Amino acid sequence: MKAQNCVFLSALTMACPFLRDVVDEEALVLRRAFRRERVFRDRLDPLAFPDDHLYERCRFSADGIRYLCRLLGPRIKHRTARSHALSVEQMVCVALRLFASGAFLYSVGDAEQLNKATICRTIRSVCLAIKALADVFISFPGHRRLCDMKEEFYRIAGFPNVIGAVDCTHIRIKAPSGAHEADFVNRKSFHSINVQMVCNADCVISNVVAKWPGSVHDSRIFRASEIYQCLSQGEFSGVLLGDRGYGCQPFPLTPFTDPQEAQQAYNHAHARTRARVEMTFGLLKARFHCLHKLRVNPVRACDITVACAVLHNVACLRKERAPRVPPAMDWDNPAIFPDDDSGRLLRDQYVLNYFS
Repeated sequence: MKAQNCVFLSALTMACPFLRDVVDEEALVLRRAFRRERVFRDRLDPLAFPDDHLYERCRFSADGIRYLCRLLGPRIKHRTARSHALSVEQMVCVALRLFASGAFLYSVGDAEQLNKATICRTIRSVCLAIKALADVFISFPGHRRLCDMKEEFYRIAGFPNVIGAVDCTHIRIKAPSGAHEADFVNRKSFHSINVQMVCNADCVISNVVAKWPGSVHDSRIFRASEIYQCLSQGEFSGVLLGDRGYGCQPFPLTPFTDPQEAQQAYNHAHARTRARVEMTFGLLKARFHCLHKLRVNPVRACDITVACAVLHNVACLRKERAPRVPPAMDWDNPAIFPDDDSGRLLRDQYVLNYFS
Protein backbone atom coordinates (compact mmCIF):
# COMPACT_ATOMS: atom_id res chain seq x y z
CA MET A 1 0.00 0.00 0.00
CA LYS A 2 2.84 2.42 0.86
CA ALA A 3 4.59 1.60 -2.41
CA GLN A 4 1.43 2.39 -4.36
CA ASN A 5 1.07 5.77 -2.58
CA CYS A 6 4.68 6.69 -3.39
CA VAL A 7 4.15 5.86 -7.05
CA PHE A 8 0.93 7.93 -7.11
CA LEU A 9 2.59 11.00 -5.52
CA SER A 10 5.52 10.73 -7.89
CA ALA A 11 3.23 10.64 -10.89
CA LEU A 12 1.18 13.57 -9.52
CA THR A 13 4.30 15.63 -8.98
CA MET A 14 5.52 15.03 -12.49
CA ALA A 15 2.15 15.80 -14.05
CA CYS A 16 1.11 18.91 -12.12
CA PRO A 17 2.81 22.10 -13.37
CA PHE A 18 1.92 24.18 -10.27
CA LEU A 19 3.79 22.28 -7.56
CA ARG A 20 7.09 23.66 -6.34
CA ASP A 21 9.21 20.52 -6.76
CA VAL A 22 8.66 19.78 -10.41
CA VAL A 23 10.90 17.17 -11.96
CA ASP A 24 9.25 16.77 -15.33
CA GLU A 25 10.72 19.05 -18.00
CA GLU A 26 7.41 19.37 -19.83
CA ALA A 27 5.77 20.53 -16.61
CA LEU A 28 8.45 23.24 -16.31
CA VAL A 29 7.60 24.46 -19.78
CA LEU A 30 3.92 24.59 -18.87
CA ARG A 31 4.69 26.48 -15.69
CA ARG A 32 6.62 29.16 -17.56
CA ALA A 33 3.75 29.52 -20.00
CA PHE A 34 1.19 30.16 -17.24
CA ARG A 35 3.43 32.53 -15.24
CA ARG A 36 2.59 36.19 -15.90
CA GLU A 37 5.65 38.18 -16.80
CA ARG A 38 6.22 41.38 -14.81
CA VAL A 39 6.45 44.39 -17.07
CA PHE A 40 8.29 47.53 -15.91
CA ARG A 41 7.31 50.48 -18.07
CA ASP A 42 9.62 53.39 -18.70
CA ARG A 43 8.60 56.44 -16.68
CA LEU A 44 9.56 59.92 -17.75
CA ASP A 45 11.10 62.41 -15.38
CA PRO A 46 8.05 64.42 -14.22
CA LEU A 47 10.15 67.57 -13.82
CA ALA A 48 11.57 67.47 -17.34
CA PHE A 49 8.63 69.50 -18.66
CA PRO A 50 8.29 73.31 -18.83
CA ASP A 51 6.54 75.19 -16.04
CA ASP A 52 3.40 75.84 -18.11
CA HIS A 53 2.95 72.10 -18.63
CA LEU A 54 3.49 71.37 -14.93
CA TYR A 55 1.19 74.14 -13.79
CA GLU A 56 -1.71 72.91 -15.92
CA ARG A 57 -1.38 69.40 -14.49
CA CYS A 58 0.04 69.90 -10.98
CA ARG A 59 -0.63 73.59 -10.14
CA PHE A 60 3.04 74.08 -9.21
CA SER A 61 6.16 75.07 -11.12
CA ALA A 62 9.19 72.78 -11.25
CA ASP A 63 10.84 74.71 -8.42
CA GLY A 64 7.67 74.46 -6.36
CA ILE A 65 7.49 70.70 -6.87
CA ARG A 66 11.15 70.32 -5.90
CA TYR A 67 10.41 72.29 -2.74
CA LEU A 68 7.53 69.92 -1.92
CA CYS A 69 9.77 66.93 -2.58
CA ARG A 70 12.33 68.19 -0.08
CA LEU A 71 9.58 68.65 2.51
CA LEU A 72 7.85 65.32 1.92
CA GLY A 73 10.80 63.14 0.93
CA PRO A 74 11.71 61.93 4.44
CA ARG A 75 8.11 60.82 5.01
CA ILE A 76 7.27 59.14 1.69
CA LYS A 77 10.54 57.92 0.19
CA HIS A 78 10.75 54.17 -0.38
CA ARG A 79 13.54 52.44 1.52
CA THR A 80 14.72 50.58 -1.57
CA ALA A 81 14.31 50.80 -5.35
CA ARG A 82 12.96 47.26 -5.45
CA SER A 83 10.37 46.53 -8.16
CA HIS A 84 11.13 49.89 -9.77
CA ALA A 85 9.60 51.84 -6.85
CA LEU A 86 8.35 55.34 -7.60
CA SER A 87 10.69 58.20 -6.86
CA VAL A 88 9.67 61.01 -4.51
CA GLU A 89 9.18 63.32 -7.50
CA GLN A 90 6.89 60.82 -9.21
CA MET A 91 4.85 60.25 -6.06
CA VAL A 92 4.37 63.97 -5.44
CA CYS A 93 3.38 64.64 -9.07
CA VAL A 94 0.86 61.77 -9.02
CA ALA A 95 -0.85 63.22 -5.94
CA LEU A 96 -0.77 66.78 -7.28
CA ARG A 97 -2.24 65.62 -10.56
CA LEU A 98 -5.22 64.04 -8.83
CA PHE A 99 -5.75 67.03 -6.52
CA ALA A 100 -5.54 69.48 -9.43
CA SER A 101 -7.79 67.59 -11.84
CA GLY A 102 -10.22 65.74 -9.59
CA ALA A 103 -10.08 62.86 -12.08
CA PHE A 104 -10.73 59.20 -11.41
CA LEU A 105 -7.86 57.09 -10.11
CA TYR A 106 -7.66 55.02 -13.28
CA SER A 107 -7.48 58.19 -15.40
CA VAL A 108 -4.45 59.40 -13.44
CA GLY A 109 -3.00 55.87 -13.65
CA ASP A 110 -3.41 55.77 -17.43
CA ALA A 111 -1.70 59.14 -17.75
CA GLU A 112 1.21 58.06 -15.54
CA GLN A 113 1.32 54.44 -16.81
CA LEU A 114 0.58 53.05 -13.37
CA ASN A 115 -2.14 50.73 -12.12
CA LYS A 116 -5.01 51.91 -9.96
CA ALA A 117 -3.75 50.25 -6.77
CA THR A 118 -0.38 52.00 -7.02
CA ILE A 119 -2.08 55.34 -7.59
CA CYS A 120 -4.34 54.81 -4.56
CA ARG A 121 -1.45 53.90 -2.23
CA THR A 122 0.69 56.76 -3.51
CA ILE A 123 -2.01 59.40 -3.05
CA ARG A 124 -2.80 58.18 0.45
CA SER A 125 0.86 58.27 1.46
CA VAL A 126 1.45 61.76 0.06
CA CYS A 127 -1.83 63.08 1.48
CA LEU A 128 -0.96 61.99 5.03
CA ALA A 129 2.55 63.40 4.69
CA ILE A 130 1.17 66.79 3.62
CA LYS A 131 -1.45 66.75 6.37
CA ALA A 132 1.33 66.18 8.94
CA LEU A 133 2.72 69.59 7.94
CA ALA A 134 -0.55 71.42 8.72
CA ASP A 135 0.76 72.85 12.01
CA VAL A 136 3.74 74.30 10.13
CA PHE A 137 1.89 76.03 7.29
CA ILE A 138 -1.51 76.71 8.89
CA SER A 139 -1.14 78.82 12.02
CA PHE A 140 -3.57 81.26 13.65
CA PRO A 141 -3.50 84.22 13.54
CA GLY A 142 -0.63 83.81 11.07
CA HIS A 143 3.11 83.85 10.58
CA ARG A 144 3.35 87.64 10.49
CA ARG A 145 3.04 90.22 13.24
CA LEU A 146 -0.50 90.92 14.43
CA CYS A 147 -0.27 94.65 13.72
CA ASP A 148 0.80 93.97 10.13
CA MET A 149 -2.17 91.68 9.52
CA LYS A 150 -4.58 94.27 10.96
CA GLU A 151 -3.04 96.92 8.71
CA GLU A 152 -3.53 94.76 5.61
CA PHE A 153 -7.20 94.18 6.43
CA TYR A 154 -7.66 97.88 7.16
CA ARG A 155 -6.37 98.81 3.70
CA ILE A 156 -9.19 96.87 2.05
CA ALA A 157 -12.14 98.98 3.25
CA GLY A 158 -11.10 100.79 6.43
CA PHE A 159 -12.37 98.14 8.87
CA PRO A 160 -10.07 98.25 11.94
CA ASN A 161 -8.69 95.58 14.28
CA VAL A 162 -9.46 92.59 12.02
CA ILE A 163 -7.24 89.52 12.36
CA GLY A 164 -9.19 87.15 10.12
CA ALA A 165 -12.33 86.35 8.15
CA VAL A 166 -14.20 83.15 9.00
CA ASP A 167 -16.68 81.08 7.01
CA CYS A 168 -17.53 77.50 6.09
CA THR A 169 -17.59 75.78 2.72
CA HIS A 170 -19.19 72.49 1.70
CA ILE A 171 -17.04 69.83 0.04
CA ARG A 172 -19.23 67.41 -1.90
CA ILE A 173 -18.53 63.72 -1.26
CA LYS A 174 -20.06 60.45 -2.39
CA ALA A 175 -22.84 59.09 -0.21
CA PRO A 176 -21.18 57.26 2.71
CA SER A 177 -22.41 53.89 3.86
CA GLY A 178 -23.58 53.18 7.37
CA ALA A 179 -26.12 54.43 9.87
CA HIS A 180 -24.90 58.07 9.79
CA GLU A 181 -25.35 58.60 6.05
CA ALA A 182 -28.16 61.14 6.59
CA ASP A 183 -25.89 63.33 8.74
CA PHE A 184 -23.89 64.24 5.64
CA VAL A 185 -26.87 65.58 3.67
CA ASN A 186 -26.73 69.40 3.75
CA ARG A 187 -29.43 72.01 3.16
CA LYS A 188 -28.88 71.77 -0.59
CA SER A 189 -29.72 68.05 -0.40
CA PHE A 190 -26.36 66.60 -1.38
CA HIS A 191 -23.74 64.77 0.70
CA SER A 192 -20.87 66.89 1.94
CA ILE A 193 -18.49 67.73 4.75
CA ASN A 194 -18.72 71.25 6.18
CA VAL A 195 -15.25 72.77 6.47
CA GLN A 196 -14.50 75.91 8.50
CA MET A 197 -11.62 78.13 7.44
CA VAL A 198 -10.14 81.42 8.60
CA CYS A 199 -7.95 83.46 6.26
CA ASN A 200 -5.90 86.64 6.31
CA ALA A 201 -5.96 89.56 3.88
CA ASP A 202 -3.63 87.71 1.46
CA CYS A 203 -6.03 84.73 1.20
CA VAL A 204 -3.63 82.56 3.21
CA ILE A 205 -5.49 80.05 5.39
CA SER A 206 -4.73 80.51 9.09
CA ASN A 207 -7.14 77.92 10.51
CA VAL A 208 -9.00 74.92 9.11
CA VAL A 209 -11.48 72.55 10.78
CA ALA A 210 -12.38 69.60 8.55
CA LYS A 211 -14.27 66.96 10.53
CA TRP A 212 -17.98 67.86 10.51
CA PRO A 213 -20.76 66.39 8.33
CA GLY A 214 -22.68 68.64 5.95
CA SER A 215 -25.79 68.89 8.12
CA VAL A 216 -23.98 70.74 10.93
CA HIS A 217 -24.48 74.53 11.03
CA ASP A 218 -21.55 76.92 10.57
CA SER A 219 -22.01 78.59 13.95
CA ARG A 220 -22.10 75.25 15.75
CA ILE A 221 -18.78 74.30 14.16
CA PHE A 222 -17.31 77.64 15.21
CA ARG A 223 -18.49 77.36 18.83
CA ALA A 224 -16.97 73.87 19.09
CA SER A 225 -13.63 74.92 17.57
CA GLU A 226 -10.36 75.58 19.34
CA ILE A 227 -10.15 79.07 17.87
CA TYR A 228 -13.43 80.00 19.58
CA GLN A 229 -12.00 78.96 22.94
CA CYS A 230 -8.84 80.96 22.35
CA LEU A 231 -10.78 84.09 21.43
CA SER A 232 -13.13 83.63 24.39
CA GLN A 233 -10.15 83.57 26.74
CA GLY A 234 -8.71 86.75 25.20
CA GLU A 235 -5.56 85.13 23.81
CA PHE A 236 -5.64 87.33 20.69
CA SER A 237 -6.24 91.06 20.37
CA GLY A 238 -8.58 91.56 17.45
CA VAL A 239 -11.84 90.42 15.88
CA LEU A 240 -12.95 88.00 13.19
CA LEU A 241 -15.53 88.90 10.57
CA GLY A 242 -18.35 86.46 9.81
CA ASP A 243 -21.67 86.43 7.98
CA ARG A 244 -25.13 86.69 9.57
CA GLY A 245 -25.24 82.97 10.21
CA TYR A 246 -22.86 83.27 13.16
CA GLY A 247 -24.97 85.65 15.21
CA CYS A 248 -23.50 88.88 16.55
CA GLN A 249 -20.76 88.26 19.12
CA PRO A 250 -17.62 90.12 20.14
CA PHE A 251 -16.07 87.65 17.69
CA PRO A 252 -16.93 87.25 14.98
CA LEU A 253 -18.54 90.58 14.17
CA THR A 254 -21.48 90.25 11.79
CA PRO A 255 -23.36 92.76 9.58
CA PHE A 256 -26.59 94.51 10.52
CA THR A 257 -29.78 92.91 9.26
CA ASP A 258 -31.66 96.18 8.61
CA PRO A 259 -28.92 98.85 8.55
CA GLN A 260 -29.49 102.57 9.03
CA GLU A 261 -27.32 105.25 7.42
CA ALA A 262 -24.16 104.85 9.53
CA GLN A 263 -24.75 101.14 9.77
CA GLN A 264 -24.77 100.91 5.97
CA ALA A 265 -21.19 102.19 5.88
CA TYR A 266 -20.28 99.55 8.46
CA ASN A 267 -21.99 96.84 6.41
CA HIS A 268 -20.24 97.96 3.22
CA ALA A 269 -16.79 97.85 4.83
CA HIS A 270 -17.65 94.58 6.53
CA ALA A 271 -18.73 92.93 3.26
CA ARG A 272 -15.66 94.04 1.31
CA THR A 273 -13.31 92.91 4.07
CA ARG A 274 -15.03 89.59 4.75
CA ALA A 275 -15.02 88.83 1.02
CA ARG A 276 -11.42 87.63 1.42
CA VAL A 277 -12.60 84.33 2.83
CA GLU A 278 -14.91 83.84 -0.16
CA MET A 279 -11.98 84.62 -2.43
CA THR A 280 -9.92 82.06 -0.54
CA PHE A 281 -12.55 79.36 -1.10
CA GLY A 282 -12.65 80.25 -4.78
CA LEU A 283 -8.86 80.10 -5.13
CA LEU A 284 -8.66 76.83 -3.22
CA LYS A 285 -11.30 75.06 -5.32
CA ALA A 286 -10.03 76.52 -8.59
CA ARG A 287 -6.52 75.37 -7.77
CA PHE A 288 -7.59 71.89 -6.65
CA HIS A 289 -10.60 70.71 -8.63
CA CYS A 290 -10.88 67.54 -6.57
CA LEU A 291 -12.63 69.65 -3.90
CA HIS A 292 -15.66 70.04 -6.16
CA LYS A 293 -16.41 66.38 -5.45
CA LEU A 294 -14.40 63.78 -3.56
CA ARG A 295 -15.20 60.16 -4.39
CA VAL A 296 -13.90 58.85 -1.07
CA ASN A 297 -15.27 58.19 2.40
CA PRO A 298 -15.70 61.15 4.82
CA VAL A 299 -12.50 60.48 6.79
CA ARG A 300 -10.35 60.50 3.69
CA ALA A 301 -12.25 63.51 2.34
CA CYS A 302 -11.27 65.45 5.47
CA ASP A 303 -7.62 64.40 5.05
CA ILE A 304 -7.55 65.50 1.41
CA THR A 305 -9.19 68.83 2.27
CA VAL A 306 -6.56 69.64 4.91
CA ALA A 307 -3.79 68.55 2.52
CA CYS A 308 -5.15 70.88 -0.17
CA ALA A 309 -5.29 73.74 2.36
CA VAL A 310 -1.61 73.16 3.18
CA LEU A 311 -0.71 73.08 -0.52
CA HIS A 312 -2.72 76.26 -1.09
CA ASN A 313 -0.70 78.06 1.58
CA VAL A 314 2.56 76.76 0.14
CA ALA A 315 1.51 78.05 -3.30
CA CYS A 316 0.54 81.45 -1.86
CA LEU A 317 3.75 81.82 0.13
CA ARG A 318 5.87 80.82 -2.88
CA LYS A 319 3.91 83.14 -5.21
CA GLU A 320 2.83 80.34 -7.53
CA ARG A 321 0.54 81.29 -10.38
CA ALA A 322 -3.04 81.83 -9.16
CA PRO A 323 -5.92 80.28 -11.15
CA ARG A 324 -8.96 82.11 -12.42
CA VAL A 325 -11.69 82.13 -9.81
CA PRO A 326 -15.33 81.53 -10.81
CA PRO A 327 -18.07 83.42 -8.90
CA ALA A 328 -18.83 81.86 -5.51
CA MET A 329 -22.24 80.45 -4.57
CA ASP A 330 -24.10 82.31 -1.80
CA TRP A 331 -25.50 79.87 0.75
CA ASP A 332 -27.55 82.46 2.66
CA ASN A 333 -26.97 80.73 5.99
CA PRO A 334 -29.55 81.83 8.64
CA ALA A 335 -28.45 82.21 12.26
CA ILE A 336 -29.45 79.55 14.78
CA PHE A 337 -28.05 81.29 17.89
CA PRO A 338 -29.36 84.67 19.12
CA ASP A 339 -27.20 87.79 19.06
CA ASP A 340 -25.02 88.31 22.11
CA ASP A 341 -25.53 91.58 24.02
CA SER A 342 -21.79 92.19 24.31
CA GLY A 343 -21.48 91.58 20.57
CA ARG A 344 -24.17 94.13 19.79
CA LEU A 345 -22.51 96.66 22.07
CA LEU A 346 -19.12 96.18 20.41
CA ARG A 347 -20.66 96.45 16.96
CA ASP A 348 -22.43 99.69 17.91
CA GLN A 349 -19.13 101.07 19.22
CA TYR A 350 -17.49 100.28 15.88
CA VAL A 351 -20.23 102.17 14.05
CA LEU A 352 -19.95 105.14 16.40
CA ASN A 353 -16.14 105.35 16.41
CA TYR A 354 -15.25 104.45 12.83
CA PHE A 355 -18.26 104.74 10.50
CA SER A 356 -20.31 107.72 11.73
